Amino acid sequence: MANKRIGIWLIGAKGGVATTTIVGLTTLKKGLIGSAGLVSQLPQFESLDLADWADMVVGGHEIRDVSLIGEATKLVTESHTASQEWIDQCRDELEQIDRRIRPGCLLNVGQTIEDLAAAEVPRDASPRAAVKRLREDLDQFVRSEQLDRLVVVNVASTEPPADPASIPPQWSKMEPMLDDPQCPLPASSLYAIAALESGHAYVNFTPSLGSSPAAIDELARLRGTCHIGRDGKTGETLMKSVLAPMFARRNLRIMSWVGHNIFGNMDGKVLKDPDNKRAKVDSKDHLIHEILGYRPQTHVSIEYIESLGDWKTAWDHVHFTGFLGVPMSLQFTWQGCDSVLAAPLVLDLTRFTDLAARRGQTGELTFLASFFKSPQGVDEHCFDRQFQMLEQWAEGMKNDE
Repeated sequence: MANKRIGIWLIGAKGGVATTTIVGLTTLKKGLIGSAGLVSQLPQFESLDLADWADMVVGGHEIRDVSLIGEATKLVTESHTASQEWIDQCRDELEQIDRRIRPGCLLNVGQTIEDLAAAEVPRDASPRAAVKRLREDLDQFVRSEQLDRLVVVNVASTEPPADPASIPPQWSKMEPMLDDPQCPLPASSLYAIAALESGHAYVNFTPSLGSSPAAIDELARLRGTCHIGRDGKTGETLMKSVLAPMFARRNLRIMSWVGHNIFGNMDGKVLKDPDNKRAKVDSKDHLIHEILGYRPQTHVSIEYIESLGDWKTAWDHVHFTGFLGVPMSLQFTWQGCDSVLAAPLVLDLTRFTDLAARRGQTGELTFLASFFKSPQGVDEHCFDRQFQMLEQWAEGMKNDE
């Protein structure tokens, strides 16, 4: 691809996932790290005309009063996932990115998230006022950085679930709601509207509502752009999407599947709130039923353990019935750094989404289902079949070339 400047606009730009993404991208540009964890670097995608790391420019929205350098330093001192040498070598770039980050949106994010916000974050009078302000930030970023394309990626904390019944399925009926201060649309959806109205692609890596309403999908198609979500699939749920099909294909009937998750990062702190937690649990729990085609007893718990920081542990117990009706069990433990698992996927999604947008694809990018717990527009939840969708799309892109 001829050199083009590609913008990545991160919502929640100084959170753990965003900071790790930024540090990762900057170190990739400098050749300080390898390609482990990056799906787009697999051999089957190497001939795609994907954007180069060197051509990517980062900006974003954030509600907290923290510095990007300070958050990056925590990767060294608290998470122990980065070296101080990397931060020192990337300091100039990190400071430049920090200057591009603008105050975010607080409408319908829930009290727990609102309590994290700095006093100077605007309290928008209406959703339309918020969308107008967010669009101006995106437009300014595109102009000042002379960008050819922009992908907006939501990696902010989980909002409380919105009531789908309160949201009309047509854009012509949703659009007037933006003038109502009582409009139920949360910030994640307002970011999506701001991006899509301006013709930019939108990726929702969170369990929040984002671009999932049918009316917002219609907006994307009207503006000739694309979107996808929800909730990045990085750990325990990734394992479920791999293991549950094994039980189904071996005719081993699952009686119960229990998962207990503990972690201590900002996301964990927000998920202490029962309203915010409900959206995350729903996203993690539905997959088993949909893969198996029946409903075993399931339980998902999420607990905030401050001392763990960005390191997550999940214990799962699977109770199943085998031949002769004999009950047996599988137990596994998943341990990993939440942000390190997520950050490369954010970069992958940016590259794949940018290529799809460049090729004129509109609406939901269903071929990216393997990246999400609750992929929009897709009923398939088996990881191998989802990944085949990505590979088939890649073959189509190669053939088009």
